[in-house]
Amino acid sequence: MSELLKKIDARTKLAGTNKLEILLFSLGHDQRTGRKEVFGINVFKVREVMRTPEITSAPEMPSSVEGMVSLRGSLVPVIDLAKYAGIVTSNKPEIMIVTEYNGHTQGFLVEAVDTILRLDWSAMRVPPDMITNRMAGLVTAVTELDHGTLVMMMDVEKVLAETSLVDDSHHFINIEPVKEERMIFFTDDSAVARKQIERTLDAMQVKYAYAINGMRAWEELQKMAMQADLSGKRLNETLHLVLTDVEMPEMDGYMLTKLIKSDPRFAGIPVLMHSSLSGSSNQKLGQSVGVDEYVSKFEAQKLSMKLREMLKLTNN
Repeated sequence: MSELLKKIDARTKLAGTNKLEILLFSLGHDQRTGRKEVFGINVFKVREVMRTPEITSAPEMPSSVEGMVSLRGSLVPVIDLAKYAGIVTSNKPEIMIVTEYNGHTQGFLVEAVDTILRLDWSAMRVPPDMITNRMAGLVTAVTELDHGTLVMMMDVEKVLAETSLVDDSHHFINIEPVKEERMIFFTDDSAVARKQIERTLDAMQVKYAYAINGMRAWEELQKMAMQADLSGKRLNETLHLVLTDVEMPEMDGYMLTKLIKSDPRFAGIPVLMHSSLSGSSNQKLGQSVGVDEYVSKFEAQKLSMKLREMLKLTNN
């Protein structure tokens, strides 16, 4: 077996183990605080790392969007993460991380990349209010390394939503409301993603509840299962679908799905995985732990159609 196949096989085995691999990077010393912050990004989202190529400026772009670069014949937007995060540094970013989210490719300018770490999602914590406020909601999870370095996971969905000039309001206009009463539970650690999901479900006029990560979702789902037992009902009579993200602190979507599918109380309740990890390999990882269907972020029409299909909703 080639080294490439070994790496793919090793990462495939991460599904359902609550583990992830992250690429560490820095944005430079912040002249205001004197600190050099360390950030992380899921390796699955990284296509390549390169020296910053020549960037062509584009008019009417947000200030943190430096312009466009041509990669293998495609124009890719380039975002200066230090500018976006409000980190004041005198160094010009020399490295570009090419990433793929929601089926779109973009470049992130950073000062330096460090190493790839394999961690357990249980070591990733919901950021304390101090960090959330200081970073303006930009961080979805934090972890502390053995030598005391704090690593922050960036909410890339927030970055992309706020650096894009695309008005997405029309995506929610033609979503048809449903007649049948249905209840969906969803979980996502990104506030931007949660808002998008809420807008979709509101347009469908479907009832819902949510949690901000897999661990809290599992706690809430267990409460719902206990309530159903006490009332003498099957849970699938009142809960009709679980929608889960993949990347979440404390417990990821793979582990959450594995727990749901191994618990007979959740029989008959499908799990739909909703993730910006849009590659086919990630869909296969979801299938390996029992995910029923997969839809990539974020296309409201596709999400509503998939929900309608899985809930067996009609237009009548």
